[in-house]
Amino acid sequence: MEQRSGYYIGYDIGGTKCAVTLGRYSDASDSFTVEDKVRFDTNPGGDIRDPYDVLSELARGAEKLLSEHNAAPLRMGISCGGPLDSSRGVIMSPPNLPGWDNVNAVKYFTDIFGVQCVLQNDANACAVAEWRFGAGRGTRNMVFFTFGTGLGAGLIIDGKLYSGTSDMAGEAGHVRCSGFGPVGYGKAGSYEGFCSGAGIAKIGKMLGLPGDMTARDIAERARAGDAVCREVYRVSGEKLGYLLSIIIDILNPEAVVIGGVFARSSDLLLPHAESIIEKETLEYARKVCRILPAGLGELTGDYSALSLAVFA
Repeated sequence: MEQRSGYYIGYDIGGTKCAVTLGRYSDASDSFTVEDKVRFDTNPGGDIRDPYDVLSELARGAEKLLSEHNAAPLRMGISCGGPLDSSRGVIMSPPNLPGWDNVNAVKYFTDIFGVQCVLQNDANACAVAEWRFGAGRGTRNMVFFTFGTGLGAGLIIDGKLYSGTSDMAGEAGHVRCSGFGPVGYGKAGSYEGFCSGAGIAKIGKMLGLPGDMTARDIAERARAGDAVCREVYRVSGEKLGYLLSIIIDILNPEAVVIGGVFARSSDLLLPHAESIIEKETLEYARKVCRILPAGLGELTGDYSALSLAVFA
């Protein structure tokens, strides 16, 4: 059996923030200790930086952490928004990273550190983290949904991350579920339009709420008894239920783990989703599947790229 105990580096590349995390994994306890991390703004001052300037700062951060902890990494993992080509290690023009066109991030870090490096989109990275250390721990078939600014999914099938032929598996947010509705992922009436933080705010605006209200604002007022705000979460929850019904019937997972807005507001969303799932899914698929809020909370960002380094 492969021994994995040792130090790992995780890179989290985002449109707003970047982070480098040093972690130590133990085979004996099957657990990570986050030893240290470095964070910085991707484009400080709003000026778009050259991608390789950002990669250089990430590399310097990793060198600093490794030096301070007298550590040598076994592998490295990169979590970044897609689209990307994980087989070649190339980031390909993510919408939140202007100028990042065909950036070979894996080769960049491999050339510097001389160890294997793996790249996956952020939803896949979070899926691996929740599968190994969060709410999906112990499952062999699990689906993770981001439910944050947008709606993306990561698929764990038969104990392995499944990313598809061109790294596009799991883009459930792009599926249109209605001919009319808020725009998400470039489509009016898409699942992302209904089931995301931005989508919930758009539903609220469509129902007459002030345009500056966020999903969090609407949740607070819904819990206080505001009828319109409760209706917003009913609409979103029911659409989520239809999406989860499709996932449950097609993939037959043991668990669907959902982060972001859902993890914070499952009390407002889950009852409505479950009412649809009860009617729409096949009984034997429904009975073996749990719908769970993400378990890692604020640690998700730390664990996602590190988990890729060990398990992807």
